[in-house]
Amino acid sequence: MKLNEIFKRQSLFVPIIAIVLGLVLGALVMLAGGYDPILAYQSMLTKIFGSTFDIGEAIRTIVPLVMCGLAVAISFRAGMFNIGVDGQIIMGSLGALIVGTQFNLPPFLHGLVAILVGALFGGLWGALVGYLKATKGISEVVTSIMLNFIALYFSQFMINLFMLQKGTQRSEMIHDSASIQISWLSNLAGGARIHWGFFIVILAVIFYQVYLNKTKWGYELRTVGLNPHAAKYAGMSVSRVLVRTMFISGVFGGLVGAFDVLGVFKYVAISSTTSGLGFDGIAVALLGGNTAIGVLLSGILIGALTYGSQGMSFGAGVPGEIIRMVIGFIIFFVAAPGIVKLLFRPFQKKTKKKV
Repeated sequence: MKLNEIFKRQSLFVPIIAIVLGLVLGALVMLAGGYDPILAYQSMLTKIFGSTFDIGEAIRTIVPLVMCGLAVAISFRAGMFNIGVDGQIIMGSLGALIVGTQFNLPPFLHGLVAILVGALFGGLWGALVGYLKATKGISEVVTSIMLNFIALYFSQFMINLFMLQKGTQRSEMIHDSASIQISWLSNLAGGARIHWGFFIVILAVIFYQVYLNKTKWGYELRTVGLNPHAAKYAGMSVSRVLVRTMFISGVFGGLVGAFDVLGVFKYVAISSTTSGLGFDGIAVALLGGNTAIGVLLSGILIGALTYGSQGMSFGAGVPGEIIRMVIGFIIFFVAAPGIVKLLFRPFQKKTKKKV
């Protein structure tokens, strides 16, 4: 296939080329630092696929990244930049923690209610950003990032006041009935923390695709994102679209927090910083082009690289920061497709001459 024809399909091939270039540049950085890139990448693959436990834990790393990517992507499609996903994750974890520790319900119902409350807490936290944007004209960048810190300290206040495990810097453990871990699958995977979120994330990707492309609300969302003035002229309520979109974005973030509390850690640790997963979601959304399948694939890639970086550290002595550089290289080339085309322009010219 000619390179000219390849680059006509840049939505598919530019990310692939960007990934290859990112890995190559990462290898060059390793060589410059005195590390063996071949051993490093072999160690990374071994860490990801070396055992059923590693595969399960790699998927556990991927799930929140895909959810965060969806949270950022849906706000992007509406013309907003949600950098408050970290705060929505915290509120989701708080909602799930409250239900998981303060209520007694039957096993399956308890976990389901905790997930729904966590999603609701995250959604309302996101809707607040959309409301301030729609009614007061306040930039969602400012409000969302400030709400991250408000969520962090409010969560710590609530834990210290009502749910603190005495003598520790964490909350009480959730009741066993609230756990969403799938025990038999975890046992098959050597103890990997497999939970309902593994399946809910697939439903979330399908929901994103259908909602965005097959519903009236999704059409309004895309229209507002492309031109809010035209959308308003066409009779659409731009304010409602912004609030509704940020609510859905917050729900995705809240689910991440709920999954971590109910399916992974079973408690919330008191920390002075946020997880940073929301900012990783920005990278996932950009790399995935804000599409459902793109976010899923980019979440898988970045999650696998993140988990595999542990193997690079132990197997080849490579610092984990280098894998972050590789991810940065990949995003850079995806965000600047003109550079990728420029690098391959000489080959395109040779193809044209032959023709």
